[in-house]
Amino acid sequence: MDVRKAVLLAGALIIAITTALMARSMFSGDGGSAPHAAASSMPPAPDGPLVLVATKALPVGTILDAESVRYQPWPKELVENAYFIKGKEDASVLAGSVVRNPITAGQPLTQGTIIRPGDRGFMAAALGPGMRAITVPVSANSSVAGFIFPGDRIDLMLTQAISGGGDSGQSLKVAETILRNLRVLATDQRTDPMDANGKPEVRTYSTVTLEVTPKIAEKIAVAQTVGSLSLSLRSIADNTADLDAAIAGADGSVPLPNSNDPSAEKKALAKIAAGPVDKGSTFATGGDVSRFQRRTVPPAVVQGAVQMGATMGNAITGAVGIGPIVHIARGTTVTDVAVSGGK
Repeated sequence: MDVRKAVLLAGALIIAITTALMARSMFSGDGGSAPHAAASSMPPAPDGPLVLVATKALPVGTILDAESVRYQPWPKELVENAYFIKGKEDASVLAGSVVRNPITAGQPLTQGTIIRPGDRGFMAAALGPGMRAITVPVSANSSVAGFIFPGDRIDLMLTQAISGGGDSGQSLKVAETILRNLRVLATDQRTDPMDANGKPEVRTYSTVTLEVTPKIAEKIAVAQTVGSLSLSLRSIADNTADLDAAIAGADGSVPLPNSNDPSAEKKALAKIAAGPVDKGSTFATGGDVSRFQRRTVPPAVVQGAVQMGATMGNAITGAVGIGPIVHIARGTTVTDVAVSGGK
């Protein structure tokens, strides 16, 4: 029995060793061929030309810049005549063009999806749905010395002097931020901030065209007759406070989604953040700048009441010896009343 058991154990050991060697050989062979199989399963790179595609989603009205597009290899059999192909046309000449039809990320640009500066309907294509374009006059002092470019966002300030009346001759001077987050469409007739070398070019201009709502366009038209307008350049960073205020005071023009769809919520918030704001204006008066300036409107004086009161006071005083005249102020209206002197 001992010999038989020894033979069985030896046979089992030989089988186990053989199985282990075969398994090791099998796994090592698969491991060596796996990278080759993975590499061979990758699709070959397109052998066609380099085609201009969008690097991100470009909605209607987007002004193209250097970061909006890039060249990408495209299959030769899928290339269309309307595509922008590298070597046939320089992509830098498209800077400042406006997207006419929506373009998804990675989609090739075509001749019909964009409008170049100077083409018919260019400014209308640059406007978002329901928006209007209005032009305001500016100077180097009121336009940040020419450092405002198409595509930037600005706040609009109104400066005026309010006389109100009174005998002091000092009017109330006030500056008020009447509109915020307005998109600049053009400076003079320039929609591309880059020069021929593709670098930002700072130059002065006399007019700025802004994208606004119809109601804001009416306000700007009136503001130009009230006082002088100045532009204040906004930071490129998102302003969380303004976004929260816009959401809290939403008028229904941008409905917020009721679902838990993050993409729909992000799209709605981006639309709110990109819209102009005409509520919650702030102001500063001359009294906030200097102690020698006014903080309120000078009171108005009723000239008829003053003259009549003075005439009556002089006549009565001369006749019966009635006393002085008292100035009575009711709000911003001042009247003079003769007071009897009494004996």
